[in-house]
Order: sequence, then C-alpha cells, then structure tokens
Amino acid sequence: MATAQVQVDSARARTLGPGNPPCHFAANLVAKAVAKGKVRPRATGQDGKEATLAKEIVSSDQVSGKLIPTALRVVSWNIWWRFGPWRERETVILSVLRDLAPDVVCLQEVWREAGEHQAQRLGDALGLNAVFDEASSTDGIGFGNAILSRWPVIGHDAVDLPNSPTEASGGGRRAMLAEIEGPRGRFDVICTHLCWRLHESRWRQEQIAALCSFVDGHANSGFPPIVCGDFNAIPSSDEIRMMTGETAVAVDGLFFHDAWAAAGDGGPGFTWNNTNAFSSRTLEPNRRIDYIFVGDPHRADGAGHVTECRVVGDTAVDGIHGSDHFGLLAEIRY
Repeated sequence: MATAQVQVDSARARTLGPGNPPCHFAANLVAKAVAKGKVRPRATGQDGKEATLAKEIVSSDQVSGKLIPTALRVVSWNIWWRFGPWRERETVILSVLRDLAPDVVCLQEVWREAGEHQAQRLGDALGLNAVFDEASSTDGIGFGNAILSRWPVIGHDAVDLPNSPTEASGGGRRAMLAEIEGPRGRFDVICTHLCWRLHESRWRQEQIAALCSFVDGHANSGFPPIVCGDFNAIPSSDEIRMMTGETAVAVDGLFFHDAWAAAGDGGPGFTWNNTNAFSSRTLEPNRRIDYIFVGDPHRADGAGHVTECRVVGDTAVDGIHGSDHFGLLAEIRY
C-alpha cells in the first residue's frame, strides 16, 4: 500500500472562492430569508454578478454557522476491466487521474490477476492508498470495485448485493466501504456497480435496498456518506429515485444528493455517450448512469455539500478513450 501524507498543503485544502459554482441549497435559503425580510438581497459587483454565498449565509433558520471553505475532490469511474485495448487504456486512465489530482477515487470494473490488481498499480503511480474488493472472476482474472485515497484507509468492508438471474452464473454484484482518516476528520466512501441490462430495474431496486442497508449499518463517521458507482440507471428510474428520496426510500431517513443534479453545469451529464467509440458500438442511447451521491449535508457548516460536479475522461488521448464510460468529479465541502 502506498504511503499517504496526512498533512494538508495549500493545494489539498482547495479553498472554495468566487470561482466556484454557487451553493444551490444555500441559494434557496437566501431566497426564502429575503422573502421573509430576514436578510437583505445579495449585493452585485460591477459586472452585475451576485457575490459568493459562502460569506453571506452565516446564519438562518437552517444554517447556523459559516460554511466550510475547503473541499474534498472525489472521482468515480467505471474503467471497463480488460475489454478493448486495455493496456493502452490504462495509460489514458492514469493520465486523466494524474491531471485531476483527486483525493479519493472510486473505480468499478477493476481487474486482478495473479495477486496483482489494477487499483494497486494506479495507486502506486499516483501516490494513493488502494483497497480492492473482488466481485467475480473469469478465467482466473478478477473483476471488482476499488477505492483509492490520498489519506490512510483505516478500515474497509464489503457486502454482496442481490443478483439478477441473467448474471448469477458469472458471479455477484457487491458494494464496498472504506473508512478514511482525513486531515479534517474521518469520512466513509462507498463504491458499487449494479447490474447493467436495461430491463433489470427490478433487480437494481433490490440492490439499492441492500446498498442502503449496508450504508446505514456501516457508515458511522458522522460525515455525510459518499456513495459512488456505476448504477446503470437513468435519473428518472425508480432505483435512482430511491437514492434521492423522490420515491419511497429503502431505509427510513436515508437519502442522498445527486452531485450532478446539485452542482453540474445544467447539461445532460451523459456518462454513457456515443461520442465515445467504445460505447457507440453497443447502439444504446446516451444516458447518465454513473453517480456520486452524498448524504444530507450538515446544516451547521455545510459539511458534505456538493459545490461542483463535472464529467471527466471524456476526451480521447491519441484517439483512445480511457473507458467505455466517462467518469465524474465532485467537489464536496470537507
């Protein structure tokens, strides 16, 4: 396992400033407070743009203190096992991750062979700690999820998820959790990969129920849990609405904010995109099926609030994309 530095330097602190997207949750609070006459409308600069919210929203009925000015950078990416030109693709994956400089990376479709796993290779190259959980294997080559972290992983666990009949012979689906000792406190990250066929919503709903039960029982750090993965389902599906509380949730009181919906650029956010030659071969429509979810943020300081989300790994390098999926990056107050 690679050595991690627990100290925080200026680059890692990622102070949130005027260049960051505004806080959507906070913006709603300000609008309500203005309507009630509790605060004055926000000032605008000479360019007519509204001032950043972080310093303005210091108290209200729901936010009781100053918002945390630093952020955690999280990436989630399905890296497509050993399909296609996997050696060349791994070079692209490494290049993308190095440029992004994430604090935490959740990977799906990670391979393992003869005691070596891809997550360790990437972690060693990036100076990140790596933990891997195998879900299945084919001809002796493992297939699973992994979590990389800039800081020490002090504990990890995993759980089997219900599997669809069409996948039962090939092994299981699983979710893994890593408890990370970060410089501003411990936090839990969960990585998963649900069944992929378009018609398998019923099974994905069962997988979501098991996933949420696992999170509820194991994510105990006090920071809103971060759940990443390839969910193979679009935002309007029942299984994703179970995560966001837009339909009956699997565990009472447990719901998550969809990072793209909260802080994306307003576009579709497709992570399965036919501009990628690897995905266009399937003749399936463009879809947003990969997610970073974060539990409800702390009202006192904004811990867990998503301030930015963007699609990554969407540019080919020397004509090759890193995977058949694009990845996601989220900045989260921490």
